[in-house]
Amino acid sequence: MRRERFDAVILGAGAAGMMCAMAAGRRGRRVLLIDHAAEPGRKILISGGGRCNFTNLDARPERFFSANPHFCRSALARYTQADFVALVDRHGIAWHEKTLGQLFCDGSARQVVDMLARECADAGVALRLGQRVAGVTRDDGFVVALEAGEVAAPALVLATGGLSIPRMGATGLAHDIARAMGLAVTPLRPALVPLVFSDADLGFMRALSGLSAEVEASCNGVAFRENLLFTHRGLSGPAILQVSSCWREGDALSIDLLPGLDAAASLRSRKRERPRAALKTILGEMLPQRLAQALAPEALRDRPVAELADRDLDMLGEALDAWRVVPAGSEGYAKAEVTLGGIDTRGLSSKTMEARDVPGLYAIGEAVDVTGWLGGYNFQWAWSSGWCAGQAL
Repeated sequence: MRRERFDAVILGAGAAGMMCAMAAGRRGRRVLLIDHAAEPGRKILISGGGRCNFTNLDARPERFFSANPHFCRSALARYTQADFVALVDRHGIAWHEKTLGQLFCDGSARQVVDMLARECADAGVALRLGQRVAGVTRDDGFVVALEAGEVAAPALVLATGGLSIPRMGATGLAHDIARAMGLAVTPLRPALVPLVFSDADLGFMRALSGLSAEVEASCNGVAFRENLLFTHRGLSGPAILQVSSCWREGDALSIDLLPGLDAAASLRSRKRERPRAALKTILGEMLPQRLAQALAPEALRDRPVAELADRDLDMLGEALDAWRVVPAGSEGYAKAEVTLGGIDTRGLSSKTMEARDVPGLYAIGEAVDVTGWLGGYNFQWAWSSGWCAGQAL
C-alpha cells in the first residue's frame, strides 16, 4: 500500500486544526491536514448565528472548566485574543463587540474560514477533505490509514473535536485514538446546552414559550447573569446554556428573576406608594407581562396590594429572587455547543499540547478537557491550543 510521509499529520480541519496547521506550516513543516467533511471549518460556519463569535476580550483561565483548571493558562497567555484579532485585522475582516466582550464578524463566518484556509495554503499545508480515518498505528512515528492509502509522520495531532452536534459530523475519533494510545479521557457530557423538564414544570414553561428575560441563573456555586428563554421543552438562552456546564443530574437551579433587585423590599415599597394597584399590575412593571401573569398567585393577582399582608409579599419576593427548578435532563449532544470533558490534561504538556507518555502525539481544541464559557471562549481555546502545538511540531 502506498504510504506518503509528512512532518506532521493533523486530524480535523476545524478551528484548532487549521490554526495548528498554519502555525506549523509557517515554520517550514510539511503538514497534512485531514477531515472527513467536504469542506473545512463547518462548525465555524454555523457559529454566532453565521457571524462567528471568534473570541472574547475577557478570555482568561477562570472562564474555562477543566478537571485541571490551571492547564489552559500557558496556551491562553502565549496566543491571546489580541493575537487573533490582529490576524483578523490583517485580513481586513470587519468585526464588532456585541456584549460581554464577545467579538463577531460584521459580515459572515465564511470570512474566518476563508482566512484560515488562505493562511494554510500560504504556509504550504496539504489539505485533504472527504477522507475517513480507518485506523491509526504507531510504526516509527504514526501511520494513519485512509481510504486512498496510508500517510505517516513523526507527529500526529488530534483536532477532531468532541461529540457535540453529530449532524455536523462530530464523532469520538480523537477520544478513541487517545484511549488506544494509553491516554486517559475524563467523563464526557453535553455542555452549553438547553435543559429540559418533567411534566410538573413543563406546563408552566410551555405556556411561556418564546418569552425571554434577563436573570441570574446559578448552580453549584457558579452564577451567570444573562437572558433566559422559555421553550416548549424547558429552558434555554445564554444564562441556561452557561449554567448547564455546572449542572449535573439531580441538581437544582436557582434563578433570580429580578437580578440586582430585592424583590420583597421592592414589592413592599410599591405597596406603600401605590396601594390601590393590583398585584398583577405591580408585577407587570417588574417583569415581562406574560411572566408576571404566570407568577402572580391566582388568588392574589387581581387584589390591590394594600390588601395583601407583608408576609405574602415577602414569600412572593423570595420566590422571585430564588426560583428553584430541577431539570430532568438536557437536550443532549444534538443541541450542545460543546463537549464538557475530554482527553485528560494531566497527560499533556500545557506548553506544547504533546502527550507526556506518547512522544509526537498532540491533542488540541475541544478534544481536550478544557471547556470555555459561552461567548467566544471555546474558539479562543482552539486558536491558543492549536498555535501552541503548531509551534512544537
